[in-house]
Amino acid sequence: MTEEVTALEKHPCPACGAESVWNPAKQMMACPFCGTSSPPSSLESSQVGEGEAVGDAQGEVREHDLVTALRNIPDDKRGWQAARISVRCQHCDAISVFEEGRVGQRCDFCGSTQLVPYEATKAPFRPESLLPLKLAENDVRDTVKSWLKRVWFAPNNLSKISSTDTLKGFYLPFWTFDASVSAFWNAEAGYYYYTTESYTDSDGKERTRQVQHTRWEPASGHINHFFDDELVPASRGVDAALLEEVSPFPTSELVPYDPAFLAGWTVELYQIDLVEAAQQSRSRMDAKVRAMCGREVPGDTYRSLMVNSTYSDQTFKHILAPVWVVSYKYGAKSYQVIVNGITGKVSGRYPKSWVKILLALLLTLVIIGVIAYFGQQHQR
Repeated sequence: MTEEVTALEKHPCPACGAESVWNPAKQMMACPFCGTSSPPSSLESSQVGEGEAVGDAQGEVREHDLVTALRNIPDDKRGWQAARISVRCQHCDAISVFEEGRVGQRCDFCGSTQLVPYEATKAPFRPESLLPLKLAENDVRDTVKSWLKRVWFAPNNLSKISSTDTLKGFYLPFWTFDASVSAFWNAEAGYYYYTTESYTDSDGKERTRQVQHTRWEPASGHINHFFDDELVPASRGVDAALLEEVSPFPTSELVPYDPAFLAGWTVELYQIDLVEAAQQSRSRMDAKVRAMCGREVPGDTYRSLMVNSTYSDQTFKHILAPVWVVSYKYGAKSYQVIVNGITGKVSGRYPKSWVKILLALLLTLVIIGVIAYFGQQHQR
């Protein structure tokens, strides 16, 4: 039996025929040779007015029923619709997906050369929507340099040593989840009240003070809430905490998946599958629902909060969102700086200067000592 092979989809320049790539500054496909710009085919076929829903040639960006998908993901929703090569980094465990002929010699996430071919046992579940990269490289370089100069406790030479020449643009995988929740809660509501008591101070003088007490009463209630596009990152190459710090990603701006948007850019294959992502999302929703119910309890405080939640209309999407990543080394350690490819929000890890930390600690102790001294003088 002959194996069927899908040819790599090209994105030819309409003027000179060379291959175009996605240009975030122009928000168009751009030819690196003649400079001609042209829209991706999905944007040509669907011009959306302000305030309208985003659509594509096959339909709009869709939500999928979560329960049905967990039972079976159809094969026609798998694959990238274009020939790509995957490699796994043995250092940071990221799986990068490249166009043929564009595979690098180093991991773009951590700089390691420990790259090995990666062959999935089954084709990946294809994203159906993405957020096109908006920020151009030059703007991101300026943003990162400014951030490096502002970070507290960083060594003075960090901005010089941490060159942004390692700046790379990525499309990272995310799962989004929607759900309607109906939650009944009950708790003991606490109401503060105060009594006056007498005491003798250290100088032997009789004084009075207010003492707080709590009166407990039973309370119960009910809330309804809709979770819309709760994001769960599916990346291993980027620190999840950093992604949280550069969030949110504006999912209202999602467009239908088109391989043209990925032309010239690296994509990370999801490593948190739908089942694990759904479990993470449910845990986060449960925590948020509990916090909402806690805010509904009357009084000044509460205890013994019990929440009974029912979820319905559960849907999901698999999307790609863009980030810029700077990976650099300081001493023997590697660090990452992440920039949201849509909003420009930046976060990162950096080495700490123990000299600056010690000086800050000493200054804090001096300030505390001065405040304590003047406090004692005032009491006298």
